[in-house]
Amino acid sequence: MSMKSILSPLLLGVVALGGFLVYVSLPEEEKTSASNGFATPVRAESVVLQTFPVTIEALGTANANESVTITAQQTDRVREVKFDDGDHVKVNQLLVQLSNEEELARVVELEANIDEAQRQFERVVNLAKTRAASQQILDEQQARVKALTAQLDVAKAQLSELEIRAPFSGVLGIRNVSVGSLVQPGEIITTLDDISVIKVDFSVAEGQLASLSPGQRVFARSVAYPGETFEGEISTIDSRIDPVSRSVLVRGLIKNNPTRLRPGMLLQITLEKQVLETLVIPEKALVPIQDKQFVFVIDGDVVHQREVIIGERKPGIVQIVDGLSEGERIVTEGTLRVQQNSKVRVLDPLNAEGE
Repeated sequence: MSMKSILSPLLLGVVALGGFLVYVSLPEEEKTSASNGFATPVRAESVVLQTFPVTIEALGTANANESVTITAQQTDRVREVKFDDGDHVKVNQLLVQLSNEEELARVVELEANIDEAQRQFERVVNLAKTRAASQQILDEQQARVKALTAQLDVAKAQLSELEIRAPFSGVLGIRNVSVGSLVQPGEIITTLDDISVIKVDFSVAEGQLASLSPGQRVFARSVAYPGETFEGEISTIDSRIDPVSRSVLVRGLIKNNPTRLRPGMLLQITLEKQVLETLVIPEKALVPIQDKQFVFVIDGDVVHQREVIIGERKPGIVQIVDGLSEGERIVTEGTLRVQQNSKVRVLDPLNAEGE
C-alpha cells in the first residue's frame, strides 16, 4: 500500500473533525444561520432624534466663596475665647478678647479730659461774647478739645484691635489658642470660610474659548459622594490665555446647601457647552474605512453600506450630521460579518419585525 493511499483517509478525517469542532463552537444563532446558508444574525437599533448635550470635561479645585486666616494685630494675652472648633459665626461676632485693661483706662481718661476741655471751651466762648477773653484764648481752647478728641479716636482704635471679630459669616476651623496664651501679630488663631457657595477653578483648552460664556451650567462630582452631582454656573472667564498650556482659566459657582463640599476638594467638572436636538446612534455601529465613517442600513432583510458624517461624540454614542434619517434601522452588532447587500436576520427583540 502506498503512502498516498494511507494519508488520504487520515487527512480527510482531520479536516472533518476540524469542521465539526468549529460548528460546535458557534453560537446557536450562527448555527442556524450556517444551516440556512444566507441570513447573518445581527442586532439593530433605530436612528433617533434626541437631546444631545455637548460637554467639556475638566478637573477643578474647590475654593471657599470667602476665606481668611484669623490673626491678632497686637501682642497680648488672651483673656476670653468666644468660639469653639467648627462653629458657625455671624459677621462681626466677637471671637477672641485680648487683655485690654490699660486701653480701657486710657479711653476713660481721655473722655474725662474731653468733658473738662469742652466745659472750659464753652466758658471761654461766653467770656468772648463780653470781650472778657481774647480770640487767641478761644482758639487755643478749641484746639485742645480737637486734640483730645483725636487722641480718644486713636485709643478706641487700639482698644478695638484687642477684640478679634469675624469679618464675615461662615464656619470656623480648628482653634489654636487658649485663655492665657500670648499671641503675636501674624500668629494663626483659626480659619474662617464662607462655604455657602463654592468657587471651582478649572482650565479649558484655547480652542473652546468661543463656546464659553458666563451663566453656562456646570456639573461637579467628587469621589467623596459617588453618584452625586452638584450643579452650578460659570461666573468668570479669565481675561488671559496661559501661553504655556494654551488654556483659559474658568471659575464656576456652585451652591453648597447643605455644606457638603469643602475647600481643597478635587472636583470632576462637566461643562455644558450647548444642547443639540440631533440624530444620535450607538458609536459601535460605525465602520471606519480610511478617514470616512460608514454604517450598515437595514432594508427589509438586506443591508446597504452608507457613508455618514459624524459630529460630536460622547461615551457610547455619536451625533450624525448627515447620511441618515430618523427611524432608519442600522446594524449595531455584527458589522464585521456583513457587507454590501448581505442578507441579515435581526436578533434584537425590540426590532422583532425584521426577523
